[in-house]
Amino acid sequence: MRTGNMRQQAGRCGWHRAGCMMVMGATLLVGGCASSAESQPAGRSGLPIGVMEPQRVLSETDAGKKAMESLASFAKSRQALVESEEKELRRMEEDFMKQASVLSATAKKEREEQFRRRMAEYQQRANQMNREVQEKQKEILEGFRGKIEKVVARLAQQMGLAMVVEKGRGSPTVYHEASLDITTKVIEEFNKGGQ
Repeated sequence: MRTGNMRQQAGRCGWHRAGCMMVMGATLLVGGCASSAESQPAGRSGLPIGVMEPQRVLSETDAGKKAMESLASFAKSRQALVESEEKELRRMEEDFMKQASVLSATAKKEREEQFRRRMAEYQQRANQMNREVQEKQKEILEGFRGKIEKVVARLAQQMGLAMVVEKGRGSPTVYHEASLDITTKVIEEFNKGGQ
């Protein structure tokens, strides 16, 4: 079993190495073809690149703040509906507990069944509301990402950059020189109405 795991890991390392070699080859190819202007940020390889943090653009631009406020408002309205149903379920449960001692066995069973049905409906609605919020979030963030990409493309062309990579949590960028970061310029362009 251990030998199988080692082969599997070795196979993954081979693919990883091949991927790294392809990226390095593409970097050298693009770097060799790119013109070098002194105003361009360039990595040590001479390739004019920029780094941008989308989360910062989202949180520091007027458009990003509006997008997040819209999402928060939508989520809050859905949460209010869920909480309203939750209160109704609690009220039903409390009423049942108060009346349980005077109800007949048939009436108890009927009320318990009614409560179970309402609980199942509540759970379905809560799940639906959660899906709606997730879909709205995806819609808003994808729309905003499209705007970011337009601004970044325009800035990259103006600055003579061959490539702009993302930084932030979950991105492939682990380290970069501070001079490569164009996030502040993207935010300024966004706030000027450049989207």
